[in-house]
Amino acid sequence: MNTLYDFVTVICFIFAVLTFFMFTQGGMRVLAHFMLPAAAFAIANQVGNHAGNNAPMNVLAVILIAAGIGYIYIIVKH
Repeated sequence: MNTLYDFVTVICFIFAVLTFFMFTQGGMRVLAHFMLPAAAFAIANQVGNHAGNNAPMNVLAVILIAAGIGYIYIIVKH
């Protein structure tokens, strides 16, 4: 864990797991929906770690993190 993206994405993933267990009924269908934001966090981590000073790549990583959080919110809301 060397970069800010490492910390942010791991924390987001931990909160996604906690959200799955605390606020959903569980089940394979809901778990399948939680796999998409988990993948978005992993991709955002890789993009952010390799971005360096490349602003568009950093923006893409932040958008992926925000999209993952937003999708989790939508899942829990329904």
